[in-house]
Amino acid sequence: MDPNKLRYTQTHEWTSLEGDVVTVGITAFAVEQLKDIYQVELPRVGTRVTAGKDFGQVEAVKAVADLIAPVDGEIVAINEKLAPADPQAKPDIDLLTQDPYGAGWMVKIKIPPGGSLAHLLTAEEYQKQIESEAH
Repeated sequence: MDPNKLRYTQTHEWTSLEGDVVTVGITAFAVEQLKDIYQVELPRVGTRVTAGKDFGQVEAVKAVADLIAPVDGEIVAINEKLAPADPQAKPDIDLLTQDPYGAGWMVKIKIPPGGSLAHLLTAEEYQKQIESEAH
């Protein structure tokens, strides 16, 4: 996905709306800040999420970061490559560093009719935010 066409949260999640389904991931900036990520915890399909509330976690060697829902809705898919349902399966955490805006997506959320991403930051607004945080 083209990062310039996405919408962003102030907590470093990116979003893309297709129909009534929002794909959510974390930004390259977030991945860079967390550094050595070793685990992603995601909710089960069918879980209802509320905008502004946490829905999972990214665990790194030096920090644990909550994943914050950008919209209200229901989880309709999770990226099983990042958080396999089988506890014996090894997660492919490298997807976050190699392709955070594509194969590194985390969840898909079905939003209610009339839902939108208009309340989220544009790519330009997000870029200004991370520039101010980097100083």
